[in-house]
Amino acid sequence: MDPTTDNAGNTGDAGTARASLEALRTEIAKAVVGQDPAVTGLVVALLCRGHVLLEGVPGVAKTLLVRALASALELDTKRVQFTPDLMPSDVTGSLVYDTRTAEFSFQPGPVFTNLLLADEINRTPPKTQSSLLEAMEERQVTVDGTPRPLPDPFLVAATQNPVEYEGTYPLPEAQLDRFLLKLTIPLPSRQDEIDVLTRHASGFNPRDLRAAGVRPVAGPADLEAARAAVAKTTVSPEITAYVVDICRATRESPSLTLGVSPRGATALLATSRAWAWLTGRDYVLPDDVKALALPTLRHRIQLRPEAEMEGVTADSVINAILAHVPVPR
Repeated sequence: MDPTTDNAGNTGDAGTARASLEALRTEIAKAVVGQDPAVTGLVVALLCRGHVLLEGVPGVAKTLLVRALASALELDTKRVQFTPDLMPSDVTGSLVYDTRTAEFSFQPGPVFTNLLLADEINRTPPKTQSSLLEAMEERQVTVDGTPRPLPDPFLVAATQNPVEYEGTYPLPEAQLDRFLLKLTIPLPSRQDEIDVLTRHASGFNPRDLRAAGVRPVAGPADLEAARAAVAKTTVSPEITAYVVDICRATRESPSLTLGVSPRGATALLATSRAWAWLTGRDYVLPDDVKALALPTLRHRIQLRPEAEMEGVTADSVINAILAHVPVPR
């Protein structure tokens, strides 16, 4: 088959990969109603080899969203319900004594998958939360001194409930900073909720995605081609300076005790490149940076207590900074 040229000037696999990833929205919509921004965020995270923190009240289809994404991408997925008594070995795996061979063998934990759904991650103690740090950063798990690589692609989608704090262990800043994006999953609109109920009345079963018509429309090869194309997306010196100026402004904000670290600036640049490529360009615009600033930065800043009491939010601080930092021409 002859290579075709897409509207960003790329040929062959890159154009095919973009078309496949764009088809994800339509496919996932067969199971999940009205969560396009979250779907896009998860795709951006996969392109950047990052991880996602999903925040929303119970019952807004966070689990179903991750399962539908895995089905549409033909990726393996596992779910771990984080509880106060969960041990690190329950996530990473452990050495088990085999009586037949009189030797210890490694039994992989659920972290050995492509998409790990860490459900209610803030309900487990810090010791177990930290068991994910090596997996998220190094993409490997070390047990008994032996590092074991995780599959590629690998993404942790962790969920937390924003309204119920009793019996929870808030994630420390060091771990929050390892999530590429924090996506808020809102309650559906009235029409979307009517659509959800209509589907259920017609026999929709969220545990049977095949019956709902969700089919693989992309795969690991598409992700690899897309990542290669994103890596070639041009970033001008002016855009780089713009990203730095936004992040430095958070460190000087009177409403914050903690601003965005250089890792956060690197993350914003990466997500902006991925978004630019997904929208059909091979160069980054200031609008790409603005579009990804909230989900990339909102969990990397810390409000002063007095600012919180006055109703200031992380999103409002970032929006104010975006409004004041000069935009490159």
